[in-house]
Amino acid sequence: MRPHTTSPGMRAALAALACVVALVIVGPWFSPYACDEIDFSGTWSAAPTLVHAHWFGTDSLGRDLFVRTLCGGRISLLVGAVSTLVSLLVGVACGAVAGYIGGRLDGLLMRIVDVLYALPFMFFVIVLMVLFGRHLLLMFVAIGAVNWLDMARVVRGQTLALRERDFIAAARLSGLSDLQIIRRHVVPNLFGLVAVYAAVTLPQVILIESFLSFLGLGVQAPATSWGALINDGAREMDVTPWSLLFPAAFLSVTLLLLNLLGEQLRARLSSRGGPAA
Repeated sequence: MRPHTTSPGMRAALAALACVVALVIVGPWFSPYACDEIDFSGTWSAAPTLVHAHWFGTDSLGRDLFVRTLCGGRISLLVGAVSTLVSLLVGVACGAVAGYIGGRLDGLLMRIVDVLYALPFMFFVIVLMVLFGRHLLLMFVAIGAVNWLDMARVVRGQTLALRERDFIAAARLSGLSDLQIIRRHVVPNLFGLVAVYAAVTLPQVILIESFLSFLGLGVQAPATSWGALINDGAREMDVTPWSLLFPAAFLSVTLLLLNLLGEQLRARLSSRGGPAA
């Protein structure tokens, strides 16, 4: 059988995404300014220029937009990665247990999923943020804890198919418990599916965080994120359009690359006919 090779589209998306992540991580080190530092020697709301090393210009408080855009990217990517990990852990655990055990437990877990599906997702996240405070750690948990429903359903469906396979029957005959079979045989065979949905979920989570920050419910000053910067830039776009342009461009490009990567992974998994045994 001809081995599967990485497509040019996937390589290009990965390379571009790696460049964005690397710039976000190491870019601020090349600027003489800190994220919340005000340059009193320069002009406030200054346009992008090489003077005073304000490559993206400054905001209305005289803070460097290059550093703030990249530091905001750190927060947005961190929230996206951690919240996606939380949603994957909860979704895979719930879906695998429900699909393999079946019976009343399956019915109970899926009814819980159905009830949560009926709730307005964004409203639920906003309520959590308002009730328990706008802390970054809470944002990880709040977004991840309510974003696992799709993963749970998909994993359950795949587990229902896996539990009828011969290698699962052999594991039962060898005396392994249900939890051991789920951990050793079911979950590893879901890796390809989980990787695809992680790539699809990550841009969704980043967009949710950006929307919450745009509403003022996300990260709080002096920290920032792409959503918070877009919110600030939208209020000042008539005077300083670059304060909206740069964070919006970074957010848009990152979401586009993540969605392209997710589509490439989805097509790759479909061509293989699903997770291998």
